Amino acid sequence: MRMIAAATAAFLLAALPAAAQDAPRKGGTFTIALNADIRSLEPGINRDGNTDTVVHTIFEGLVAYRADLSVGPALAESWTVADDGRTYRFTLRDGVRFHNGQPLTASALKWTWDRQWAHQRWGCKRFFDGTTGLKVEAMETPDDRTVVYRLAQPSGLFLKQLANLQCGLVAAHPDSADAEGKWTAPIGTGPLKLADWRRGEFVALDRFDGYSPSAAPGSAYAGARIMHFDRVVFRVVPDASSAEAGLATGDLDLLPEVEAHRVAALKQRGVTVLSQPGLSWAVLLMQTRDPLLADVRIRRAIAHAIDLDQMADARGEGLVQAHPSPVDAGSSYFDERFKAWPAHDPARARALLKEAGYKGQPLKIQTNKRSSANYDNAVVAQAMLSAAGFTVELEVLDWATQLDNYLKGNFQIQSFGYSARFDPGLRFASLIADKDKSKWAQWDDPKAIQLLQESTRTADEARRKAIFAELHQMMADQVPTIGLYYDPGVEAVGAKVRGYKTWPASRPIPWGVWKVQ
Repeated sequence: MRMIAAATAAFLLAALPAAAQDAPRKGGTFTIALNADIRSLEPGINRDGNTDTVVHTIFEGLVAYRADLSVGPALAESWTVADDGRTYRFTLRDGVRFHNGQPLTASALKWTWDRQWAHQRWGCKRFFDGTTGLKVEAMETPDDRTVVYRLAQPSGLFLKQLANLQCGLVAAHPDSADAEGKWTAPIGTGPLKLADWRRGEFVALDRFDGYSPSAAPGSAYAGARIMHFDRVVFRVVPDASSAEAGLATGDLDLLPEVEAHRVAALKQRGVTVLSQPGLSWAVLLMQTRDPLLADVRIRRAIAHAIDLDQMADARGEGLVQAHPSPVDAGSSYFDERFKAWPAHDPARARALLKEAGYKGQPLKIQTNKRSSANYDNAVVAQAMLSAAGFTVELEVLDWATQLDNYLKGNFQIQSFGYSARFDPGLRFASLIADKDKSKWAQWDDPKAIQLLQESTRTADEARRKAIFAELHQMMADQVPTIGLYYDPGVEAVGAKVRGYKTWPASRPIPWGVWKVQ
C-alpha cells in the first residue's frame, strides 16, 4: 500500500499553524468528538469503528500500522522470520508495565490470544484459522520476552493481520476479566488508561505516567506514543452542527470524521480543516440469498441503475470520486482495470428487469441516520432505482439494529460503510466467506473463496495483483455488492491545537499533540 506524498499535499485543505513556533507543553485536556458511543472496551469484541479508536489508545499489540500504512514495532522491539516464512519470533521491549503496575510478559499476549480465539464474537478468527488462507498452527511463549507464531504455510498478510485495527490483537492483563471470565475493565500498556465511561456521554482516559515508550520513532500507532495531555475525552456528540459549534467555541478540540459536504461551513467558522485520501469504503450491500436478489439479473439491473459518479458528487463537494473496487486508488496494486463496472444505463436496467420477470416486488434499503453518508446514499439510491422501474422502500433503523442485521445477514440491501482496511486482501476478506458459516458474508462464490485464500497465502506481489484483478472482474459480473466511493479523511481541529497529524486510517492520534494557552 502506498500513498503518494504529492497527492496528499494537493489534497490538503488547510494547514495547521507551524508547530515549530510552539514547543510541546504538558498538561490539559484534549476533547475529541464521537458521533456515537462505543460498544465495548474489550479489544476485537462487540466492536465498530468508534470502539476501535478508543481501544487502540489504551492497548498496544506486537506490531502496528505506521502513518504510511507499513507495519512497524509496538510492543515488539524486533522480530525474525524463519522456516521459509512459517515461523515469526517476536522479542518484547523491556520495561513495559500494565496500567495496574504489573510487568508485561509474553503470557499476557498468550492470554489475550487464547481468550479471543475461544470467544464466539471474535470476528477475526477466520483470518487466522485457515478460512481465508492464513492458518496459525501455534502461538508459543518460550520465555517472558518472546512470542512465537507458527504458520501452516508462508503468508504475505500475517503481519498486516496482527496489526489489523479491527482484530484487537493486543496485550491485555488477565485482571481485565473476573474469575468467571467476564470482561470487567480494560487494563493495557498504552499511554492512556480508563478513568470513566458514562454511556451515551463520554469516555475519559488519563495519561498513564508509567508508560514505557518504544525506542522506535512514533508514527501513527507504531513506535513511541508520547502523551502531553493529562486527559483525553471522547465525547459523544451525534449532531454534526452541535459538534461544529463546540469546536468553534473551544468545547471540543477535534472532529475526527467530518463529512465532506460540511467542509465549507466549517471553514466559514474559521476552523482549521485537514484532509487527505481516505480508506473508508461506502457500499450498497446485497443479500444474494434473498428470493428477489438471488437472481443475478436483478443485481445487474441495480448496478446499471446506480450512477456512481452522481452518487459521489452528491456526497463529496468535489472531494470524492466514484470507486467500485475493493482495490483503492492509492494501492500499489491499482490500475485502470479496477475502474471497470457496469455502466449507468437505466434502459438496460429496465430490460433486465423485464427479462427477470420483475413484477414490482418491494426492494427495501436499510440505513441509519447516525451516519449521514449511509442515509444520504440510501436516499439517492432509492431515487435512482425508482427511476429504473424498481419499487423501493427505505427502512431507517438505529445503528445498533442495522449493524446487528448486517452481522446476521438480515436485509435485502444495506447502505453501509467499511472502516479503513490497509490492504485490498483485507477488504475482499470483509466480503467473501461461506454464508452458511458466516452470516455477515456478502459473497460466497466458491471460486472467490479459493482466490481469496490464495491471495492470503502467497507473498508474490504480481500474483496477488492478478488475483485481485480476477476477483474484481468476477465482482463486476456477479454484483454481490456495489462499491460507491472512498470517503476522504477530513478532520477539523481547534485553534489552540498543535502537532496534530492526519493519516489515511482516519483515526485520531492524541499522542504527540498539545495545546497552547
